[in-house]
Amino acid sequence: MRPWRRRSPAAAARPSAAQLPEVKASRYSPWVEELESTSIWQVAARLPALVVTALRWSWRASPRDTAATLGLNVAAGVFTAFGLIAVAGVLESLFSAGPTPDRVRAALPSLLLVAGAAMTRGALAAGAGWAQSRLAPQVERAVELELFRLTSHIRLESFDDSDFADTMYRARDRGTREVARMVSHTVDVLTALIGLVAVAGVLSVLHVLLLPLLILTVLPDGWAAVRAARIRYAKLREMTTTRRREMIIGDLLADRSSAAELRAHTMRPFLLEQYVATADHVRDALLGVARRQTLVRSTGDAVSGGATALTYTALGGLLVTGAMPLSVAGTAVLAIRQGQTSLNQLLHSVNACYESGLFFNDFLEFCDQARTRFPGPATRSLPGALEVLSTRELVFSYPGTDEPALRGVDIEIRRGEVVALVGENGSGKSTLARLLSGLYTPQRGAVLWNGVDLATVVPEEYRARIGLISQDYTQWPLSARRNITMESACDEPRLRRALKLSGADEVVAELSHGLDTLLDKRFVDGADLSGGQKQRIAAARGLYRDADLVVADEPTAALDARAEQRLFDTLHSAATGSTVLLITHRLASVRMADRIYVLDHGRVIEQGTHQQLMDMPNGHYRQLFSIQADAYLGMTDDHGVRDRVSRS
Repeated sequence: MRPWRRRSPAAAARPSAAQLPEVKASRYSPWVEELESTSIWQVAARLPALVVTALRWSWRASPRDTAATLGLNVAAGVFTAFGLIAVAGVLESLFSAGPTPDRVRAALPSLLLVAGAAMTRGALAAGAGWAQSRLAPQVERAVELELFRLTSHIRLESFDDSDFADTMYRARDRGTREVARMVSHTVDVLTALIGLVAVAGVLSVLHVLLLPLLILTVLPDGWAAVRAARIRYAKLREMTTTRRREMIIGDLLADRSSAAELRAHTMRPFLLEQYVATADHVRDALLGVARRQTLVRSTGDAVSGGATALTYTALGGLLVTGAMPLSVAGTAVLAIRQGQTSLNQLLHSVNACYESGLFFNDFLEFCDQARTRFPGPATRSLPGALEVLSTRELVFSYPGTDEPALRGVDIEIRRGEVVALVGENGSGKSTLARLLSGLYTPQRGAVLWNGVDLATVVPEEYRARIGLISQDYTQWPLSARRNITMESACDEPRLRRALKLSGADEVVAELSHGLDTLLDKRFVDGADLSGGQKQRIAAARGLYRDADLVVADEPTAALDARAEQRLFDTLHSAATGSTVLLITHRLASVRMADRIYVLDHGRVIEQGTHQQLMDMPNGHYRQLFSIQADAYLGMTDDHGVRDRVSRS
């Protein structure tokens, strides 16, 4: 804190970086230390692998444009060398003995060659630039598509892993954006290398000392550039979690989904303070990076300037001592300037390629981790229509937690039954529903469809037989029709039936364009639905699918009493054609279930019909049901309620 600035009360109350749980020493510190100690020679050794990786992605995106870029740049480099050789011929003719007109006429053929080489090189470079500019959007598309292919295929529980969330954030934040740049920098590296080879060939012919001196002038700049890139990347990687937190808080301040509660609970000052504290930490860290980078680059510039002076001093000494003719010296000056340009371009491109490669490695790291999180190999087809769905000693833990969410769960669901899962919050009901829906993968035990372990069944084939009505539903920025049918082709009779059963027909009737209404207010003519209307659409979505099993996880949380009763009646009647798994806190709605499983802390502690469970004097289900009956009936005599409930 600067001593001459007074802090406002809000600033005094603002949490410091040390107070923010996300802002702490990175778990990647050993990796960062290794990165900062990497030498320029190690960078050069890694460059071929980066180049190969970049060219592989470039070729994958567009073989034609990749070939055109490389071929045209190689041809341009050839004409660079040809032009320098022609310049030597011009200077030799101009510096020879004889009348000036004769010397000019003698130099004219070489001058024409210089002009022709320059024009041809320019045309080739323009063509190469056009092909290279076409590569960028194609490579970006290929990489982003690969990322989304992976994120949409990994096991669902991966999104609850904070380490993997950091990896995915790094991949999306800079990883995908840097691929196109790395390809562009790779092409620049090859272009500069070709030009440098051309110049080096000319300089080697002119004098053996010129090429080492040329390299000496640029090497310090290259060291500084690589060092500066490592400093920035190491700090950005170290702050991954902090920057992800900054992004999340920013989304809360600007996103429509949080806008109402932000205002209702006057969260704006608090969130702004949190954002400022986090953003200040990031800013201060990046300012420190800028200071270190400036010192490194200044050192490189100073050493490079001294080396340049040494080079021209040596060239002057060769000229004075007669070891080099004037025409050759003139050509050497031009070649050195051209070589410095090519070498500077090469080192700049190598550094840029290396820096982009660091960020692209984040994308590759994500790809490697994501592939380990795919569902297990499964090639077996689903064994017929559902007869029995059961679990065997099912165990599941969320990433980063010590206690299992499910502990040795055994249940059984038969065709045509309505089976209910009940229990208090955190008992494992929704987790079990997601395992039965094929969304989570158990750590131990198995989910069995007609006795076959679903781990051996193709997941998409199994999920296609599940109709899911989730409490965490998504309103997609698509038409109402597509929000119900999802990826399936529209079957009008089935759609109308789902609308009627769920009560969503009343919702659609109020939409300006009916089923063709876009369900997103952020777009022109888009509609905004209430929570109950959204839940009806979500229920229609689950009922539309021609499913063997309908999983209804708290399907009435946002519905009014009439709509709730209508949906529960629908679910009970649906059991005539499908099996229904019902998860709910409304215990009055599960009285007609064929079987009820009571969960507590991840275990099945009771099971049976409603009456069987109510006949257990000290049963957990009986206690929960009695508590809800008290609330509904308004009675205070607990014993009387229990007697009345037991007779129900």
